Amino acid sequence: MKRIRCVLSAMCWLTMALNSPFSQAAQDVAGVRFEDQCKLANQSLTLNGAGVRVKMIVKVYAVGLYVPHKETAPAAILNQPGPKSIRIVMLRDVSAERLAEGLLQGMLDNLTDAERRALQPRLDELESAMLSAGDASKGSLIQLDYLPGVGTHVTVGGKAMGRDIAGEDFYRALLKIWLGDKPSDRGLKGDLLGLS
Repeated sequence: MKRIRCVLSAMCWLTMALNSPFSQAAQDVAGVRFEDQCKLANQSLTLNGAGVRVKMIVKVYAVGLYVPHKETAPAAILNQPGPKSIRIVMLRDVSAERLAEGLLQGMLDNLTDAERRALQPRLDELESAMLSAGDASKGSLIQLDYLPGVGTHVTVGGKAMGRDIAGEDFYRALLKIWLGDKPSDRGLKGDLLGLS
């Protein structure tokens, strides 16, 4: 009887540890594996959350958000200093035009007119970078990384697209596609915040 109690106690402890918000584990989302940590600018980043972008019942891409330390409030992530990374894995083929349009519209939905005017040259740079990447095929990896002192670094399939886009304000606006007041997908916002 004592042995059974010990085993049950150990099982309860293990279950609590695995379900703890502090436990680190990779996430599988729609067949895409997001590791619990990644390296960027010689710093270890933690997976804050991951989910799937669904548009009209169609799964478009899986996405993971990596930050220096986990947060559940959008403002805390948007204002968190240090490098950050959005990792997107396409779940279907999407034209370069539609992908660029989707990213830009997601940003514009969360910007005031004054912010849009201030960011317009850099929005044009992002559009140019995404169009130069060509069509995104199923399985393609798109990374939108923020490197302090450098800016937003866009890579598609491991290849850099365009030049780095200056300013932490630009990356903050980029994150608002998913974490802003008008996110592209409310369910995905909760996933990236680690709330679901």
